[in-house]
Amino acid sequence: ISICRDLPNIEVITFSVNGISDLEPLNQCQNLSELYLRKNNIASLNELFYLKNLPRLRVLWLSENPCCGSDPHRYRMTVLRNLPSLQKLDNQAVTEDELSQALVDGEEITAPPARRKEENGCPESTASSAAESTTETESELLNFSLEETNKIREELGMKPVPRDKFSSFSPRETDCSRKKRNNVLNAILLLMEELDVEGLEVIQQTVGRRLQVFQKKELQEE
Repeated sequence: ISICRDLPNIEVITFSVNGISDLEPLNQCQNLSELYLRKNNIASLNELFYLKNLPRLRVLWLSENPCCGSDPHRYRMTVLRNLPSLQKLDNQAVTEDELSQALVDGEEITAPPARRKEENGCPESTASSAAESTTETESELLNFSLEETNKIREELGMKPVPRDKFSSFSPRETDCSRKKRNNVLNAILLLMEELDVEGLEVIQQTVGRRLQVFQKKELQEE
């Protein structure tokens, strides 16, 4: 998600199922209008502090994060009190009555959250993060990564990768390496939106050469 610091003009960001816990890099994205963060590791609603000054944000999908807690009403009211310009939250339209009620039932967020210590780029293990990881099954991660990979291939005019040939998330990989790989994939998708035709042609040629190398290795292994 740190790549967003270098993309101030980005308008739509999809980072669902990606192990994200920190929204600070988004506070520079002044043109952001749609943000999809479903099923990540966002532990505190104080992360909304970084979204409060995004004037064009209209759509937010934050459900299935630890910060949603056990009280859906309090969660929704707090989000709407701090982001009153939202038109849709978690795929549900925001009403004028809700915005009024949020001033009463929602909690005002005035400061960013305290950060946990990190080691080697991966957050320390905690009881809550362990519980969260159980909801992100191997199959869900694989489906997400495969879908995003095939979006790239489609934009480059290449055939989609069949599921039985795709192994982005193998059981031998650590959680940290999975997150890093997914972050790289999303960074590529974001950067591609900034490229013109000439840039995309360079990407297409580079990907073509890389695929040829991998295909040769597969043939040799067979």
